[in-house]
Amino acid sequence: MKKELLFAYIALAAICIIWGTTYLVMRMAVVEFPPFLFVSVRQIIAGLILAGFMLTIGKVKLPAGSAYLIRQAIAGFFMITLGNGLVAWAEVHIPSGVAAVICSLMPVTVILINLSINKDERPTVPIMLGVAIGMVGIVLIFSEHIGEFTRIEYILGIIVTFVAVLSWASASIWMKKQNTENSNPFLNAGLQMFFGGIWMIPLSLIFDDLSDVQWTASVVYPLIYLIALGSIVAYACYSYALRKLPMTIVSLYAYVNPLVAVVLGWVVLDEKLNMKIWVAILLTVAGIYIVNRGYQLRDAWKAQFSR
Repeated sequence: MKKELLFAYIALAAICIIWGTTYLVMRMAVVEFPPFLFVSVRQIIAGLILAGFMLTIGKVKLPAGSAYLIRQAIAGFFMITLGNGLVAWAEVHIPSGVAAVICSLMPVTVILINLSINKDERPTVPIMLGVAIGMVGIVLIFSEHIGEFTRIEYILGIIVTFVAVLSWASASIWMKKQNTENSNPFLNAGLQMFFGGIWMIPLSLIFDDLSDVQWTASVVYPLIYLIALGSIVAYACYSYALRKLPMTIVSLYAYVNPLVAVVLGWVVLDEKLNMKIWVAILLTVAGIYIVNRGYQLRDAWKAQFSR
């Protein structure tokens, strides 16, 4: 059990770093390549590689019955098609650092969804305080890009990213409840990526400009990186960590991701980074921490007094 727990935390650490880099790498590709097509190709290939490896070399058996495949297809739609595909589309119109900071609200979204599901539970003062502090951080981030709000594409990019966060958080909670001990987390991840990529094809046909698709080096290299690390390694690690650790612990990766993404966006793409943005990021991360801590303390208090 201790070894499994150690592996789970190693997987979580990998998620923290790798997914922090993917915002930059994805933006480098989608600014000159159809975003939904890019994510579709990435996830289908990654899904086939991971699922194929587990079914052959890994000798994992596919669970009997269609219910299992249906669950993976549903999870793939909400986590990959919406959760990942919409962020890729948004990054055509908003900086990678802004997208990363918005996505860092995922842990808060998870907790708020959990509270809304359990009608008998009410948010505590720390939870409400954390949400307020996190929102102040987000507002400060937006204030540094106030001129961009004159563009409808920028506003849509912000809205779409929030929708992606809500979709990812909801699917994570649903997956946590649906997963059973006899399902392999790596096979689950591969199938979810594959189905998510398939679901993305109609979105590409509807919204992408496919009239001039060019596979340049600036598209192929990010694609290889995102398939190998961003999809296969990191998503498999996420699925494994989600299986072995509490959802509130797994969601802590969102603390590190925006820091990595903002710094890389500044270094590589010359995205804006100043003291005000640093304060905004720290406020957002502090808000996320306070919400998580308040949620954990509330659960501990309930467990103690329910004995």
